[in-house]
Amino acid sequence: MNLDTAKLRTLETVHLLGSMTAAAATLGYTTGAVSQQMAALEKSLKVKLFEHVGRRVQLTDAGIVLFEYAGQILSLEREAQEALLETDRSLVAHVRIGVFGTAAAELLPPALERLRHHHPGLSLRTVEVDVDDATSAVDSGEVHVAFGVDYSDVPIPRRPNVKLRRLRSERFQVVISEGRKAYSAPVSLAEFADDGWILAPAKSQYGMAMRFACRRAGFEPRVEHEVTDTASSLAMVAADLGIAPVTDLMLALRGQGTHTVALREEIRRELVLAYRSHPHPQPGVQTVINVIGESVALP
Repeated sequence: MNLDTAKLRTLETVHLLGSMTAAAATLGYTTGAVSQQMAALEKSLKVKLFEHVGRRVQLTDAGIVLFEYAGQILSLEREAQEALLETDRSLVAHVRIGVFGTAAAELLPPALERLRHHHPGLSLRTVEVDVDDATSAVDSGEVHVAFGVDYSDVPIPRRPNVKLRRLRSERFQVVISEGRKAYSAPVSLAEFADDGWILAPAKSQYGMAMRFACRRAGFEPRVEHEVTDTASSLAMVAADLGIAPVTDLMLALRGQGTHTVALREEIRRELVLAYRSHPHPQPGVQTVINVIGESVALP
């Protein structure tokens, strides 16, 4: 029996909200990820945990028993984490964190707040680092850790002494101006073959990854605007100057005046944290790595 606390937390949220979709939105997962987690939990326990009642899902008798124990297990986990964090409050270190736009806006603040509360002896400094240079910035010592993005088509550059910790997987959609026709169901990327695109420069990893995705769909994107800054590209989409690829995290920077279109193709990016593996991170740096990893939900 494998009682994965992440899955127990998901089960608890689904039960309280009565919907896998609502639970996914609350936890920052995709609905598919929530469904997969619950299916894996049922398989490992060899019992049925959910049943559908109309549009809602509810726990079976076995699910209710597990829910009651889940609350106790998760409470003990939180107590253990708090106790361990308290033992490290005396840590004293200066840690430089490399960030890029969406990471600085959405991922880092919760981690910094937690670090400030539990580890007041840590002096934290953020440094803007080009997302494509995350591993080189860590390798050179410019920063101790850095947020980066990994694409299957265009992997983040690897360095012998730099490790990557996976933080979150994100699926791309297409964002269009709200004045355009809305789509009620996922469509193929090829649907937008004749549109003008707003993309990052072709030499960037993001720009290359998106162009590869379009080519797999059978067309070369007509790039009308090359823009690196996400907020700027979304503002241009809102002004109907073109369309752009987007993830939920990117959309958080500026969603007004736009709506998204789900894609049939599964185009993903992995948000990662780069840090030196040799020499082994000092306690202060390791604490920052751990807290960031714990603060960023894993779908």
